Parts: sequence; structure tokens; C-alpha cells
Amino acid sequence: IILTPVVNEFHTRGPFLTLSQNVGLLVGAVLFGLGSDVWGRRVSFNTTLLIVGIFATAAAGSPTFTALCVLAAIWSVGVGGNLPVDSAIFLEFLPGTHQYLLTVLSIWWAFGQLLASLVAWALLPNRSCPQTATTCAKKDNMGWRYFVITMGGLMLVLWGIRFFVFNLHESPKYLMGRGRDAEAVEVVHKVAAYNGKTSNLTLEDLTKFDQEADPTDGHKVLDTSAKAAVQRNVEKFSSNHIKSLFRTRKLAISTSLIILIWAIIGLAFPLYNAFVPYYLATRGADFGDGSVYITYRNQVILSVLGIPGALVGGWAVDLPYVGRKGALSISTRVFLFAGTTARTSDGLLGWNCGYTFTSNIMYGVLYAMTPELFPTKDRGTGNGLASTANRIFGIMAPIIALYADLTTSVPIWVAGSLFLLGGVIS
Repeated sequence: IILTPVVNEFHTRGPFLTLSQNVGLLVGAVLFGLGSDVWGRRVSFNTTLLIVGIFATAAAGSPTFTALCVLAAIWSVGVGGNLPVDSAIFLEFLPGTHQYLLTVLSIWWAFGQLLASLVAWALLPNRSCPQTATTCAKKDNMGWRYFVITMGGLMLVLWGIRFFVFNLHESPKYLMGRGRDAEAVEVVHKVAAYNGKTSNLTLEDLTKFDQEADPTDGHKVLDTSAKAAVQRNVEKFSSNHIKSLFRTRKLAISTSLIILIWAIIGLAFPLYNAFVPYYLATRGADFGDGSVYITYRNQVILSVLGIPGALVGGWAVDLPYVGRKGALSISTRVFLFAGTTARTSDGLLGWNCGYTFTSNIMYGVLYAMTPELFPTKDRGTGNGLASTANRIFGIMAPIIALYADLTTSVPIWVAGSLFLLGGVIS
């Protein structure tokens, strides 16, 4: 959202900002994904938003583009860490019969994008340099700084609500993994009471499962140290688990294709989304209506369409003769190719609306079908490999953009080709 005014002010190569954010997202996902098994889900849950809030707020005062990139990378560590921690907490507190609700969480992406677009629309139009301006002084381009400090302040408010108001219990799964069975039982009873239920779980029920079978001496006590907790998490990626995902020809093809799809999406999605405001602004200028107001008004319209897209995705996966594969394949983004043919700003907006709608269908379907494709005992490994491929290829997106002319349709054509390829593979 802030790429266009940032580029105008610092006269630099914008993709470096996106590259910084994607590196931070990868570091955060790895750091907090493993760290939540050491210091607990609750600490991670309360820390990630604080990181985002502090460093996003500080970024508003960035004196140089380099400083902004560094701060963006650090706040992205918090964002990247928040994603796996929140999903883990969500799943670990849900009964097995309702874990499909994880797919519903994708709609909050759409709401978040809409909120950010509305704030940008309110703050940037009258406080940003025109796209056609030859010079852009800081005092004439304060809009993006106000936007960043507003969003950072919002994150601090949400952190305050999490820390002081929302009483999150530590995950029973984490507590049992650290040998704190009594606390785990207590948490289960508190959650049951909060929901007007009672639980018959006792410490004795957990104690009898506190030992693991050992072929040498019969039993061994589960190691509950922090080091062992991390090792158990890392073991998801052991060679045995990876080999199991490829043990049959059919399973090997299925595993390879879903990882490839996530990698392609990881490259195409940020390649398009990170530069669409800049593309809309520059193409709008070519059409004669490239005002900052129009650019961010269009961004709001695009964000609104993401909400029904996420809902349609959840509905389409259970349609007869459509299902997961059908919904995924028909949501290919041919709208991106069509957008490059637009001769008016309204035409360009219309094609991009189609893209935004179908891309949210795509993510809803992918989140629903990916865990289902892997065997239960190797599901953690499969999900981890798909997520890693998505993040690594996400880092490649701004690198490609560095060698592309952002004033042309090249990034859009590349993203559209990748989306189309993903649809064919699915």
C-alpha cells in the first residue's frame, strides 16, 4: 500500500522494501514456529503483535529508505510469527470435529486488507505527492508515515487487548509436552467451564500415558525439556517422514504437485499484490486519472471483493462435481492477462476486481485441501514443506521485480502466467 509514495519520496527501487518484508516473514515463521515449543504458545501469542506495533510505529520516522527496509523486516518477523502461532492455538483448543473451521480464518485476511485500504484511502490522497510530480519532499509526502504509525498504533492497541483483557490459557498440548500435566488438566477444566460444560479428565488419565514404549528396557520417560520439545518439532522434517510422503507413485505425485502449487502461489501472489497499487497509479496516470485518491479508492474496492471471495471458496469445495480440485482450477487468474489490455482506468479496475475475487477463492480452497492430501502421521511434515516452499518463493518475487520494469505490464504478465500454471497443475 505504501510502495508508491515511498518510491516517489526516496527515488529508489521499491522491490527492496517487499524483499525485506518477505525475509522477515520467513524468519518470523521459523523463529516463532519452533520457539512456541520452547517458551509456550501464550508468550508467542502476546509477543508477536508487540513486535509489529513497536517497529511499525518506529518506521514512520524512517529518515532513509534503508532504515525503512530494516524496520519493515523486523515488524514482518512479528507478522510471520503470528500466523503459525495463532493457527496452532486455534487448532489446539478446538475439538477434532470442528477443526475444519481453520479454513474460515482466511476471511480475516480479506477484512484486514479492507481495513488497511480504508485507512490508506483516508490518509494518503491529500498527504502524498502526485504520481506525475518530478520532485517529492518529505513534508509533502507524510501520508504513508501517518498510515504506518496508525497501523502500528492499532497493533499496540490489539496487543494491549491480548495481554490485559483477553485471558488466553496456555495450550494443553504444549503443557503436556513439557511434562506439566497437572496444569494441562486445569486448563481443560477452565475451558470447559467457560463454555458451560464439565470435563471428566483427571491427572491420572494423563499419567498412564506418560511413558513411551522402548524396545530395550520396556519403557522410557518422555523428555520434557525445552531442547527435546524443539527436537520433536524438527523431527517432523526427518528423512523418514519425508520419505513417507513419496512412498507410492500416487502419493509422490500428489505431494509434489501440492508443494509445487504452493511454491507457484508464493511467487505469483506477492509479485502481483505488492505492486498493484504502483501499477494502478502509473497506469491511471497514463489514462489521465492517476490521482492518489483514485488509486486508493480502487484499492478499497478490490479489498471489499475479497470478503465474498473467501466465502464462495468455502462453499464451492463441497459442491457436487466441483469439489476442491474443481474450485481451485476454475479460480485461475485469467483476469490478470485481461487487465493488461485495459484502455481505461475503470476497465483496469474491473479486471482486477475479478482477480481479487478469485484469488480469495483460491486461498480458501488451498487451506482446506492441503492437509487432507497428506497421511495423518506425516501431515505436519507435508504442511511444513508446502509452507516453506511458499515462503522461499515469496522472497524471489521482489527479486524478479527488481529486474522488471514496474511501469510496464511485465510483473502482471509473469504473475498471471504463474497463476494459470498453478490452475493447470491443480
